[in-house]
Amino acid sequence: MARFAANLTYLFTELPMPQRFAAAKRAGFSGVEILFPYDLPVKELTKAAQGAGLEFVLMNAPPPNWAGGPRGFAAQPGNEARFRSDFDRAIRVATALGVRHVHIMAGKADGPEARRTFIQNLKWAAARAPKTSLVIEPINTQDLPGYFLDSFDLAAEILAEVGAPNLGLQFDAYQAQMIHGDALGCWQRFAALTRHVQIAGFPGRHEPGAGDIDLTKLSRALDDAGYRGWVGAEYTPLTSTEAGLRWLKSA
Repeated sequence: MARFAANLTYLFTELPMPQRFAAAKRAGFSGVEILFPYDLPVKELTKAAQGAGLEFVLMNAPPPNWAGGPRGFAAQPGNEARFRSDFDRAIRVATALGVRHVHIMAGKADGPEARRTFIQNLKWAAARAPKTSLVIEPINTQDLPGYFLDSFDLAAEILAEVGAPNLGLQFDAYQAQMIHGDALGCWQRFAALTRHVQIAGFPGRHEPGAGDIDLTKLSRALDDAGYRGWVGAEYTPLTSTEAGLRWLKSA
């Protein structure tokens, strides 16, 4: 049976970040994700996670550029040096926090040169951090226009071409539904490549189990595929986080 992790970038946002860990534990989560844990001291985040008895499951790389620049550029030709420098920083943070998976963001790009750049950067990153589990995630271009990695088929091709044992797929059910229109069918096709799963309702990316993604069927499919990894709750609560956690109690 999978374990559930709260994405603290989205959940319990009525609390300061360090207090969200204890809230997640009280709610029944056993792990946490933070998209970009670069703004708070590593010691403070580590203390909060350990104090709550939670595993740090996932973070994104590279660190974001909040000044208007790209927040992911692994597929952007000409940004290779910056990718490598920022990747090294991300791995230092991930190692200090004990993060299980690091999601490498492709960024906005298109065309054959972007594909070559993404593959080269992923090969370099996998060799650079051979003991770190790295993942890539397809993201729909309605929510993030111009994002390079915009389908699960493309992700499978990229993973095959890179061929690194420490690189796998981050399967986000909401993204699968947005991109392919069938999250469950998409899971059945790409389960073998998956290292980490994320869930949300569809449409709207609110509480899991609402709308077109049947959480019960998806959970059963995860079990049938032998998935024993983490399931990250990455969604925007309709009201407060606490008020919408019935899905977790059922799961």
